[in-house]
Amino acid sequence: MPLADPLLIPPFTRPCIGAMTLPGSKSITNRALILGALADGPVTLHGALFSRDTRIMVAALKQLGFEVAVDEPALQITIHGRGGEIPNATADIDVGNAGTAARFLTALVCLRNGGTYRFDGDEAMRARPIGGLLDALTGQGASASARSFPFTLHTAGLPGGRVTIDASASSQLISALLLVAPKARTPLQVELAGETVSKPFITITERMVRQFAANPRDYAVEGDATAASYFAALPVVTGGNVAVGGLNLGPEALQGDGDFCRLLARQGLIHLDGTTVCAASVRTGFTADFNAISDTFLTLAALAPLLAGPTIITGIAHTRHQETDRVAGMARELIKLGQHVIESEDALEIHPRPLRPGQEIETYHDHRFAMSFGILGCHDLHGDGRPWLALKDPACCAKTFPHFFDVLESLRQASLRA
Repeated sequence: MPLADPLLIPPFTRPCIGAMTLPGSKSITNRALILGALADGPVTLHGALFSRDTRIMVAALKQLGFEVAVDEPALQITIHGRGGEIPNATADIDVGNAGTAARFLTALVCLRNGGTYRFDGDEAMRARPIGGLLDALTGQGASASARSFPFTLHTAGLPGGRVTIDASASSQLISALLLVAPKARTPLQVELAGETVSKPFITITERMVRQFAANPRDYAVEGDATAASYFAALPVVTGGNVAVGGLNLGPEALQGDGDFCRLLARQGLIHLDGTTVCAASVRTGFTADFNAISDTFLTLAALAPLLAGPTIITGIAHTRHQETDRVAGMARELIKLGQHVIESEDALEIHPRPLRPGQEIETYHDHRFAMSFGILGCHDLHGDGRPWLALKDPACCAKTFPHFFDVLESLRQASLRA
């Protein structure tokens, strides 16, 4: 059933007592689809995410001539790798607003000698950074008609050698090159010009490239550690505890965003009992650098009105160029809710004030706004279960977590039964 728009969030009237299972990681699923396309033979992904971003990637790979079979009920995708060959010499590729698809596919098609590929996406994608990657690929013989979407890319294969890339705007730019580097005609040495952001995502790429070097026929996708941030925050809002199935906080975990759970635990806001998140007695704001885990900063920002004292989030300037300007958007929506917010280029300082009910939160077509404020809306502001917060365009969660609000409601119902 389609979600109401705007969607009123029903608060929890009792502490959260329940369990949920994380969807597969979008970051890992889309990397695995690229690496599977480069493999020698078929690879089946298990626990794959089915969302807008991964469907965009699957559709694009089919446009490029790859054979891809999906079994959504089983959460499986099988892609038949071509060992570095790009089957179709021409294709029109729509990347929507999927950053991983946009950057990874741009590098992928450059393995083809004599290809012509037309790229476009949503309006928001036209403002997202791609120029640094196109500059690096130009050094490998490709030519692009523009440095932003839409553009036509003429490819000449990847000769290899040294390539320098400015990935200061997005770590995905360097990940795109690392994914295809093993299939260059000679070794491709990727050098970074200056600094980049979200470095744990580069580590994900490097580790997955090594995993696929062993030519796996089956590959298990980790649960989404970024999505886990919402269910780490939920017990802070409602009390109680939630068992988070698929959460991997072990040393072998690929995703750095699990550090959000560890951060809340260090600050005393939650206790971690294996993969069960339990409310703790501390509810105090704090200061933290979110550069390495920036996808989770909105979770903390939306939680900040319920904490005592200021919450200061730094290291987030690059998120102004993601699905939307996340820094400005978060400041705007928190102010709408009555909070005192000091916004700078790289930080938000949030001073809690009494929450202003009856507001509609703008989500900017950004899934992380919808899910973060969805968690805040679970707070029983009036003490009687009356909804006080509504979200515009809640269906934007389809980008990475299509059933988020169903999961949230199932936890609320389980709490009522407990």
